[in-house]
Amino acid sequence: MAIAILSACGGVGTSSVEDTLRQAAESGTPLFGHQDDLMYGHTWNATKENDTDLTRSDVLSVAGSYPYILGLDLGGLEIDSPVNLDGNDFNIMREAAIKHHERGGIVTLSWHLRNPLTGGDSWDVSNAKVVESILPGGELHEKFIGWLDRVSDYIASFKDGNGSQIPVIWRPWHEHTGGWFWWGAANCTVDQYNDLWKMTYNHMVNEKKLEGLLWAVSPNSLPADFESWESRYPGDEYVDIVGLDCYCSTYVPQETALPMFAQDIKRCLGSLKAFADKHGKILALTETGYEALTYEKWWTEVLAPAIEEFPIAYLLVWRNTDEMPRGMTHFYTPWPGGPSESDFVKWVEGGKVRLLK
Repeated sequence: MAIAILSACGGVGTSSVEDTLRQAAESGTPLFGHQDDLMYGHTWNATKENDTDLTRSDVLSVAGSYPYILGLDLGGLEIDSPVNLDGNDFNIMREAAIKHHERGGIVTLSWHLRNPLTGGDSWDVSNAKVVESILPGGELHEKFIGWLDRVSDYIASFKDGNGSQIPVIWRPWHEHTGGWFWWGAANCTVDQYNDLWKMTYNHMVNEKKLEGLLWAVSPNSLPADFESWESRYPGDEYVDIVGLDCYCSTYVPQETALPMFAQDIKRCLGSLKAFADKHGKILALTETGYEALTYEKWWTEVLAPAIEEFPIAYLLVWRNTDEMPRGMTHFYTPWPGGPSESDFVKWVEGGKVRLLK
């Protein structure tokens, strides 16, 4: 049954999710998440096969259970596309969110939206005036409000069998301390970013009356001065979860990449833990992973030791594409017979991370 959230930011229905996240953090057993887990895997694709049963999962096939957290992305919804930027049918995505909730899981939503000024994608940073153009008074403000309306209406359509709003973790404007997205630190001022977040919150919550959102802010790791991200924090009343996006590099030799990843995770999560404790927020590892899993003991020897001292509520690894030949290298969890399968099972069975039982 939906009850009122204890936090100032969430809405009806989110208190049970917040409780679950806080309990996971306190127990030292984070919830495991996988992007697009029910939508496609290494050898299958629900959209291409018009599969609305949504029972398949690479994580389920390997470890016997679904991931606790299901990540989905809304990129493309703003331009009224029938599929998102990775080809997922939005109607099937809605069903995936509902089914995952009904199984007892938690859904987290990100938004790799188009560039409203140039028409390019999220990674189009050819113009540094995009955020300025969509804020109140900007030339594209009304256009962008229409985009927010579409996203809000779509999330509002996530209803359970009783017609109640399904709670979700909402993670807009992510990796904002980097320069690769048009809303990143290299492309807008501190005030512009914070105003963008507040505008998004106020429209979705106060204007659209959208319930059931837990708002997650997620800076990316930085090689130095990580704490500088705190200037791009809209305020405690607008945020429920403080997370980190940090991947193991595939652009340097593995013997360098693995210890560098562990060092980055510990340094950044240590800083975020202090911030989360001070501000009463939930701590999470909102995106992570090692593309292609070329180190067979990645889970037990690299990831697990890197996070074990931090009370994170959940961690989410990225997707396993079925698109070949890219699918031979672009994956972040094992599949039956794939790399690191036995090590992943060993990690799960060790009781230091939770799948959906």
